[in-house]
Amino acid sequence: MKYKTEWTKEKEVVRKWYLIDVKDRILGRSATKIASLLIGKEKPEIVPNIDCGDYVVVINSDMVKLTRGKEKKKQYYSHSTYPGALKTVRFDEQIEKDSRKVIKDAVKNMLPQNKLKDQRLTRLMIYKNSEHKHTAQDPIEIKF
Repeated sequence: MKYKTEWTKEKEVVRKWYLIDVKDRILGRSATKIASLLIGKEKPEIVPNIDCGDYVVVINSDMVKLTRGKEKKKQYYSHSTYPGALKTVRFDEQIEKDSRKVIKDAVKNMLPQNKLKDQRLTRLMIYKNSEHKHTAQDPIEIKF
C-alpha cells in the first residue's frame, strides 16, 4: 500500500482573525507570537511555498514595553545612501512619533526573508489604542 502526502492548495487555506493586546507586554515576545500567527506555524496544514497564515490585529501599540532600560538605549537607523545621511531615532522617541512602526519593524525582522514576506505583512493591522475597525470579523483574542 502506497501512502501519498497531501499538500495544501492555495484555495484550501482558511484564514482566521486574531486580536492581540500588547498593553504592558514585552515587544520581542509579542512580535514572535505575531510572526508565528502570520506564518501559520500552529496550523497542521502549513506548506512552505504557500502563505497559510492568519490575519492579526494588534491594539494598544502605544503601551508596548522593553526590558532592562532599553527604552533609552535601543535605536532605529535609516540611511538614504548619501554620505553623512545616517539618521538615528531612540525607541522612546519613535513611540511618541509613531508606535505602529516599532511593532511592524519587530515583526518584519522575525519573518523569513522570502517572497511571501510582503504578503504576510499586509495581513498585520496595528492600532495605537484599543479601538479598531475589525469587530465584524469577530477576531479571537490571544492571551499571553
